[in-house]
Amino acid sequence: MTDATIAYAGADDIGTVRAFVSARAAALGLRPERVELLALAVSELVTNTLQHTRAGGHVRLWTAEGQLVADVVDSAPTGTRAQQWHAMPPAEAIRGRGLAIVEQICDAVELSAARVRVRFTL
Repeated sequence: MTDATIAYAGADDIGTVRAFVSARAAALGLRPERVELLALAVSELVTNTLQHTRAGGHVRLWTAEGQLVADVVDSAPTGTRAQQWHAMPPAEAIRGRGLAIVEQICDAVELSAARVRVRFTL
């Protein structure tokens, strides 16, 4: 199968992105329990984009070397993305868990200026 891409521009698109990611991941052979984790990770990244940039972006899925790979690409100006993850915030914190959760549930996470790439072993 070839790679697949979906664009997002606002909060109304998050459900559509989750459904797209779930369907494509299942079609690409990711186990059902892992499909849900991928959908959670991608929706957290999309939500983060929509909260911290002026426009949306796109999600791209494909397989390579026994892994399902998902890129969440946003419109952030080059060099504005944090280049490291932060620890899970304390229980009383109101925000800040999304990226820490992504790091914990994915097999691998890579950051670049306007892209987060997550990997799940098939």
